[in-house]
Order: sequence, then structure tokens, then C-alpha cells
Amino acid sequence: MSYLEAAQKLFDYIDASPTCYHAVKNVETRLLQAGFEKLLEKETYRLEKGKSYFVIRNDSSIIAFSIPYHDVKGFRVIASHSDSPCFKLKENPEVILENSYVKFNVEKYGGMILSTWLDRPLSVAGRVVIKENGELVTKLVDFEENLCIIPNVAIHFNREINKGMEYNPQVDMQPLWSANKEDKMNSLLAKKLGVEEDTILGTDLFVYNKEKCAFMGLDNAFIGAPRIDDLGCVFASLEGFLESDNSEYIKMYCVFDHEEVGSRTRQGADSDFLVSTMRRMGEALGCENKLSQMYADSLLISADNGHALHPNHPEKSDSGNRPVLNGGIVLKFHGNQQYTTDAYTGAFVKDICKQNDIPYQTFHNRSDVPGGSTLGNISISHCSIPSADIGLPQLAMHSAYETAGAKDVEYLVKFAKAVYEA
Repeated sequence: MSYLEAAQKLFDYIDASPTCYHAVKNVETRLLQAGFEKLLEKETYRLEKGKSYFVIRNDSSIIAFSIPYHDVKGFRVIASHSDSPCFKLKENPEVILENSYVKFNVEKYGGMILSTWLDRPLSVAGRVVIKENGELVTKLVDFEENLCIIPNVAIHFNREINKGMEYNPQVDMQPLWSANKEDKMNSLLAKKLGVEEDTILGTDLFVYNKEKCAFMGLDNAFIGAPRIDDLGCVFASLEGFLESDNSEYIKMYCVFDHEEVGSRTRQGADSDFLVSTMRRMGEALGCENKLSQMYADSLLISADNGHALHPNHPEKSDSGNRPVLNGGIVLKFHGNQQYTTDAYTGAFVKDICKQNDIPYQTFHNRSDVPGGSTLGNISISHCSIPSADIGLPQLAMHSAYETAGAKDVEYLVKFAKAVYEA
């Protein structure tokens, strides 16, 4: 697979995954096609050596694993996250203005760059819970059309806008979606899903950027897309997971939700999802007494994107650790352990890259700039496994439309495959 083919496959995945629910559903589809068996947490796990399985929690987190035929030493884990900053619709989302305009009442999800959401075609997607044949059933929905927009204030009404604007999410960021005060979201949902309106009992709906992924720059050097953070890592690690083989270690592919809001939910990295899956795996395979021993001979790669050197603001980057687009995967370090990489796990990653001719770069924040956290240190607080943090280098992280290097996607696929086979 060439780097252009890898990037195009990423485009297809991102375009089909407007929310965390769709992102996980599309992973599930790939796993089923590859012969994986679906498990349910509420049922007993019956596992066999030489087979592959997956389990989904609350529709937005997924763990898949492949068990070798022979006795195993430990685990090879790559973990990323399914969520991205966006706007979430509140209950009763219709706001009517001047007996005409109808807006969505939304709130921020995650740390987004608000200005990037203005004047773009937007739509709504997520999940809906309905009462069907006496049971609560979840259905995914994506309106797909250009359903709404957040219009800017004309410069004639705000002559100072180019000197800096502080946006109020409750005032400035409410999407306009109808000119008919009778329009209701539940009616729209019922029509879209082909159900009666009174059967709709719950929704988790998000506004998302409708713009498609695209190649950019001379010779298609760059890619632009919404949700590259972190669907780029979700996609690349899945490709490496499915392409790899390992007879000594259990391969695990993990995608957690809610990283952008702290991970402290039942399907986040700060839940028991990973450790309980490992424990239940050990019980089913008869090696539960060896789990602590297996943890010591395991590796967890936290795959969440890193900041590339900005072409207009190079002063924002550390003087000696300045990743660039198309320069290879980013190995991330942090003195206060917001990233988990240390000398040993960093050496492990570098050695894998050197053995497989995969370019890599290192990242530190400037010492006077606090960095963001990710899911690695949260995950290993529940399960003591050696860990390193890596990701794709990118620009405009948390923008409605982000930028990355076209070649780096292929590098990350190769790296994921190499980690699973190490």
C-alpha cells in the first residue's frame, strides 16, 4: 500500500465516521469482515486459542484481541481514542428567534478552536435510543446533508473582529438550521429513522463538519480533514493490527471514548474496560494467575497525535524537538509524565523504527508551555504495563479542519504492524 493509497483509505474512514459511534461501528465492520467474533460484556467469555475477538462498550469504545495458539508471554497493545472536539446538542435543542429562525442549542464538547466552526457547512449525527418491541434499541443516525451553519457577524457590525474575538459558546456558536418555527429535531429524527416520534426516548447528537477530506499542497504532500486527531491513529493502528501476526504475545487493539473530556467515564481510558478485558481473558484461558507476570513483559503504545512545527509560528516549538509533516511518527516525552515514554520504552520504539526503516521524530513541549494530556498514563494507572506515547505530526489540532502529512499515515501503519509483531 503506497502512502497515497493509505491516505485515501484514511479519507474513506474519516468521511464515514462523523461521530465516535460511527467510528467504532466502522471498526466493528472491518473486524467482522476479518473473521473476528463479537463478545458481549454481560455474557460469559468463552475463548479459544488461535481465534480473534472484540467487545464494544456503550457503542463508542472497542477492544479487539487475537490469541496465539501457544502459551503467551504478555500483551502488545495500541490504544487511541474515538472522540474529537465538536458541539453536542442539548435536550430540547430548538431555540426560536423572532418567530422565524430556529437554532440548535448546543454546548462545547472538548477543547475546540471555536472560530474554525464558523461559516462552514455542518450536519448532525450520533445515536438515538428508541422503544422497539418493548426493548430499548440504539440506532445510529447521520443526516449527511448540509443541515446547519454558524454564521459569522459581518465586519460592518464588528469593525474590531480582526483584532481578536472572544466567542461566547451560548451566544456566538449556536447553529442556524431552519426558517420554520414548527420544525422539531425529534420529528426530523423520526422521519430519518422511519419510526414514530413518541418512540424516541434518548439522543446523543453532535454537530460535525461536513467538509470532506482532501489532499493539499504540491504533489499531494499534505492532507486536510476533520477529526484527524485521533481517527488518524484509530485507522492506522487498525490497519497494522489486521496485517500483523504474533505467536508469542496477545495482540490488543483499543479505542476509548471521551479522551477529549478527561476519560473519566465507563467507556473512557480511566475506566476498567482494558483491565477487565484482560482479566476476563485470563480467566477464560486459565492464565489469570499469571497476569501480573504477563504485564511485566508487555507494551502499551498510546497513539494520539502530536504537534508539528508550525510554518508561521516556529517559536511555539521546542528548540531541539521540532517534528515536521511527512517526517515520520512522533515519539512524545514529558518530564511530568503527561506522556508515558521513558528511556526504556523510548528505546524500544526507536529500535522498532530502525529495524523496519520507519522514520521517527521526537517531541517535547517548550519548557514554558504546559502540554495536553492523553490516554496513556490514564490507562496504565489501572494496568501497570510499560508504555510509550506516539502519534501523527499535525497542525491546527482541535480545529474543525486539521492538517497532516500524507506520508505519515503509511509510516504509522507500518509502525503499528511492527509493534504488534515485535
